Amino acid sequence: MIVNFRGTDCVRIALFPLGSAGDVHPFLGLGQALKNRGHHVAIMVNGYFQQQVQRIGLEHYPLGTAEEFLTVTRDPNLWRPVRSFGSVFRHGIHRAMREQYAVVEEHFADRSTLLLSNCLSFGVRIAAEKFGLPLLTVHIQPAPLWSEHRSPVLPCVPSGLPRWCKRLVFRLGQRLVIDRTVCPATNRFRRELGLPPMRRTLDWWNSPGGVLCLFPEWYAPVQPDWPQPLWFSQFPMWDESDQRSDQAEVSAFLDGGDPPLVFAPGSANCQARPFFAAAVDACQRLNRRGVLVSPFADQIPHPLPATVRHFQYVPFSRLLPRAAALVHHGGIGTTAQGLRAGLCHLVMPMAHDQPDNADRLARLGVGDWIRPRHFRGSTVAAALDRLLRSQRVADRCQQIANRFTDVDPFAESCRVVESA
Repeated sequence: MIVNFRGTDCVRIALFPLGSAGDVHPFLGLGQALKNRGHHVAIMVNGYFQQQVQRIGLEHYPLGTAEEFLTVTRDPNLWRPVRSFGSVFRHGIHRAMREQYAVVEEHFADRSTLLLSNCLSFGVRIAAEKFGLPLLTVHIQPAPLWSEHRSPVLPCVPSGLPRWCKRLVFRLGQRLVIDRTVCPATNRFRRELGLPPMRRTLDWWNSPGGVLCLFPEWYAPVQPDWPQPLWFSQFPMWDESDQRSDQAEVSAFLDGGDPPLVFAPGSANCQARPFFAAAVDACQRLNRRGVLVSPFADQIPHPLPATVRHFQYVPFSRLLPRAAALVHHGGIGTTAQGLRAGLCHLVMPMAHDQPDNADRLARLGVGDWIRPRHFRGSTVAAALDRLLRSQRVADRCQQIANRFTDVDPFAESCRVVESA
């Protein structure tokens, strides 16, 4: 169902991101941009992000508490390639499903509101189907868009297979892993609502109303078997840089020496002690300064050398232009910020979309990746030394960074929403 809002001066829009900061920040940025264009914007998001929502002035519907969010991050299966999706479904999708549905039913079921949700917000997808509501599925990364042509790189799925084999592997994986995890609980809820059972989750989670990709086509070219209608925009590039003024200590460190190596394993990663131990070791081996970014201070080695500093949060749009290289987990938000800053990337992909983003960075010629079991100070230092010495990599990083010049990160996505 496609509902056209063209010709209306003000559109009521409800946003439903589900996930960590990398999933939520793009929706906050999009919501702020739509609000600035005169639209009434509401967002349903976990209480962990309440202060950020309040700072930009969006109407807020809470989805669980901050403590519940932190409890999810403590599950080690969240970072294990085979078990990660099951963890996301149990702790996130399933828990949020009925709550999301209830909010849509109570506040947005009159068909005057355009719903935007990521693919994990099953409750919104079900409510849109039940009440006939306009819904766009928003993908902030290409990994959820399966194709048997240029397939996304998924955890524990071999790459380089012929098309017939990829088709077989995908069908078996969807039936035996994804649908087996998702369908029983989801279809119980659908039965209560008088809806028919769903299957083929990775097709169903795309709204028939359309798909909005918050990434440019040069990063992930459209594939013949992607869902339609589909629109591309730009990377959202929102990180509270216009909201935070508490960064004097960061600025002082950056001013005090050469550009540092930046290490960031993900905003929700509280299983990062080995990552940061390797980071400090690599900095010392290379005789370079380092910045460790994590909200979880207990993951940081102690004591740190004077040339390495830990900060709980730094807007990457401020930090990365003054860095030498970026070492990270492969989340799409960190990936995009590093591309705009013209940095080389070293990625330690673990689960979710991270292997796919690591592969795309390597194909772009701006980085490399190391498996978690090989992520040690010596291997990190050797890989960084190779990347930083390569003129070819430096030239390619600058070419990609030039693609961000004079680009409004939200103009195209706002136009898509306004004409959907």
